[in-house]
Amino acid sequence: MAGLGVQGMTHWSIPVNNLDESEEFYGGLLGLEHKGRLGNDTMSCFSTGDTNILLCEQKTPVDGSPPGVHHSFTVTPEVLEQACKLFREKNVKVDSLVYRAQGHFTGRELYFFDPTGNRLELRDPTWSKGMPEPALEELSK
Repeated sequence: MAGLGVQGMTHWSIPVNNLDESEEFYGGLLGLEHKGRLGNDTMSCFSTGDTNILLCEQKTPVDGSPPGVHHSFTVTPEVLEQACKLFREKNVKVDSLVYRAQGHFTGRELYFFDPTGNRLELRDPTWSKGMPEPALEELSK
């Protein structure tokens, strides 16, 4: 089967409980570029590189992502380490720090949650097996 031949990604969406709070988190804390709110004022568009992300305010609050579901952002080693410190200072809930030596997406991965409870990831693809593996507590100092 040849498939349809999709040409690219227009955007992906993240459900949020509070649009103002989420705009501050994604724009202010993560540093994504704010493109503006959509006409109905219940969605806000951000971008990183060539990827657009819509924050979609829900009428009925949601309780985070289903298990295993998350959105991943690529960062430099310095940004990942800065995030460890900043997330501690700002009380951002961190799930785990993973050193992935095998698989398709190898590297150092920091999993954390946005204000709605959506699971997110910052991924440093430069880390590889044999490099140091400091604990989250050490990087958060």
